[in-house]
Amino acid sequence: MGERTQYAPGTFCWSELSTSDLEGAKSFYAGLFGWQAIDNPVPGGGVYSMQNLAGKPVAAIAPQPEQQRAARVPALWNSYVSVESADAAADKAKALGAAVHAPPFDVMDVGRMAVIQDPQGAFFMLWQPRSNIGAGLVNAPGAMVWNELRSPDLDGSAAFYSGLFGWTIDRREGTAMGVYLGIKNGEANNGGIAALTPPGTPPHWLVYFGVEEVEDALAKVAALGGSTLLGATDIEIAKIAVVADPAGAAFAIYAGQMEP
Repeated sequence: MGERTQYAPGTFCWSELSTSDLEGAKSFYAGLFGWQAIDNPVPGGGVYSMQNLAGKPVAAIAPQPEQQRAARVPALWNSYVSVESADAAADKAKALGAAVHAPPFDVMDVGRMAVIQDPQGAFFMLWQPRSNIGAGLVNAPGAMVWNELRSPDLDGSAAFYSGLFGWTIDRREGTAMGVYLGIKNGEANNGGIAALTPPGTPPHWLVYFGVEEVEDALAKVAALGGSTLLGATDIEIAKIAVVADPAGAAFAIYAGQMEP
């Protein structure tokens, strides 16, 4: 079980669901992972619902922004990467060919963030921590355990993120997903990059959450109104599956060897 009090820059530190059904999502994830919701009012109305497990924040559920609803963007999970400076990282991302969809802005006194779309089309968030580092618990059942980019251009993605965050890439051939690029941030494993499937799927970062048993979790997903997108798959060190919540937000579940 990985309790965290800080994150090295370049590390995935937080995941956040943007959904059109806040109450339904809170009920679904409470039933699946045992999350306890703490609703925090935000300026201008609405709430930002922190999700706790064993007294530690593990994720958040937030109402979908109005512009996303108007554009009929489906519910989705967002991945945040910790940085020393959101402004400097956003400038560097732009210089490397990314689009800065939301320039750096303060999130009250908890941090500063920006929304980036990489050159291949996947969105992610930069997080400069102040009073909030992100998740207080990772690499445990019910918590974030992995972040994986699904990209149409593995080499292009590897070059962009290595340039932005200094990640090193470990190319692995003949895995269950074909060619797989493992990501290291310093000496720590920090996610992976895999080919985009199925055809027509937009490039995206996929968040993995830990579970005790994949088959039991799949049954629970179905009972709670979710769906299975990719059934249980053995990847040697673990079993994984890809599922969607009732509003259609996709995420992966993982049972097996976890990082410290």
